Amino acid sequence: MAVQKMVTASLKKYELPPLPYAPDALEPHISKEQLSLHHDKHHQGYVTGANANLEKLEKARQEGVDLDMKALLKELSFNIGGHVLHSLFWPGMAPTGTGGGTPGGALADLIDREWGSFDRFKSEFSKAAISTEGSGWAALAYCTITDRPMIMQIEKHSNNVFPSFPVLMVLDVWEHAYYVDYKNNRSQFVDAFWNVVNWDEVGRRAEKI
Repeated sequence: MAVQKMVTASLKKYELPPLPYAPDALEPHISKEQLSLHHDKHHQGYVTGANANLEKLEKARQEGVDLDMKALLKELSFNIGGHVLHSLFWPGMAPTGTGGGTPGGALADLIDREWGSFDRFKSEFSKAAISTEGSGWAALAYCTITDRPMIMQIEKHSNNVFPSFPVLMVLDVWEHAYYVDYKNNRSQFVDAFWNVVNWDEVGRRAEKI
């Protein structure tokens, strides 16, 4: 029991990362109110939830109590997935005037190689984001087996994820990401997103593959 307490006491917890820019930096495409609510409330909720799930696991192990593992692990996966994807989302955008446009360098070459043009890639990614069922994400990922970039639709925070594929870019299309600014008009939010994409960050992720 002493060893068990020592191990659990040393476990780190998830933390909410700070925004890499001011809350009003993405205006007029994403308002300060929308961004603050999304980051401070919704992302924080996944962090808090994941830590609570882990604490419940630790306590049950220490006390020798049985748990509904199916329910708890589903909830833990949901919260960790939300945290990880949001942590990719924030730095994947850049302040108005510095983000958006088109990528350059190796990332542009990668997109042209797969889609033929940036416009084709943008169209496919936008359609993936708009047509994601319910709450979820659109993501640009990379398959190291076929050496090809691929677009994913992620339902909620985990369903349909391609296992082990490095994620280069994500777009959150849960309503909490846009309802303050765009109400239920997801397509308008997707259009606005292209004005703040941080292509330098997406390119750095691609270089690490």
